[in-house]
Amino acid sequence: MALNTGTIAGNWAAWQAAEIVAARVETAQVKTLTLRPQTWRSFRAGQHLDVRLTAPDGYQAQRSYSIASAPEQEGTLDLTIELMADGEVSPYFHEVAQAGDRIEVRGPIGGPFTWTAGQGGPLLLVAGGSGIVPLMAMLRHRANAAPSAQATLLYSSRGWDEVIYREELERRAGDEPQLRVLHTLTRSQPAGWQGFSRRVDDAMLGETLVTLAGVPLCYVCGPSPFVEAVAEGLVAQGVPPERVRTERFGPSGA
Repeated sequence: MALNTGTIAGNWAAWQAAEIVAARVETAQVKTLTLRPQTWRSFRAGQHLDVRLTAPDGYQAQRSYSIASAPEQEGTLDLTIELMADGEVSPYFHEVAQAGDRIEVRGPIGGPFTWTAGQGGPLLLVAGGSGIVPLMAMLRHRANAAPSAQATLLYSSRGWDEVIYREELERRAGDEPQLRVLHTLTRSQPAGWQGFSRRVDDAMLGETLVTLAGVPLCYVCGPSPFVEAVAEGLVAQGVPPERVRTERFGPSGA
């Protein structure tokens, strides 16, 4: 669940219908849905939508999900949703929802944890698990609007099969000269693995920071313990606290 705070100007608080137009499997537990809202509202990379489902008996469940698509993708919005077995909302999107179904959304919402091309680089993006979602919106926006901005992504996953957007990240790393993608796999690694193989620590952050010229603007997203450890580690490595922005995902994102 995205826990951004703050809002932007506009009629963001009004609920509206949105049609599911496509679904794409990212991993065994993660799916990306493309929505077409009745009214498409511009947004900043890093913001999220509130999603509301209403059962036939009137019971409603509401969750927040970060927008994965770039602001330049006008007309539709991508939400990447991890399945939570005991959740009220994510099982619907994984097991029930089909193209043509309608749900309710409102937003975009979120202020501090956003990035626009005008802010420039260098950028350091650090993701844990599904915390990659708002950072992916930033990478896609950067590719469209500021490809010369230097950026490094450090992405922590449990295993190679659980890397969300894996093929796209590999392609971008090969095609975009100013982008570097680093992975750490904490539980299992494929044969011949040459990346990191441990939880993100201060030494890893130090190795990552040297890939960037100058003091980066840092965005950290993932589970709360991960975010807190990485943010503290970045400051310990000399990054000014005002250059570190954080977003926490938790079980309530189900």
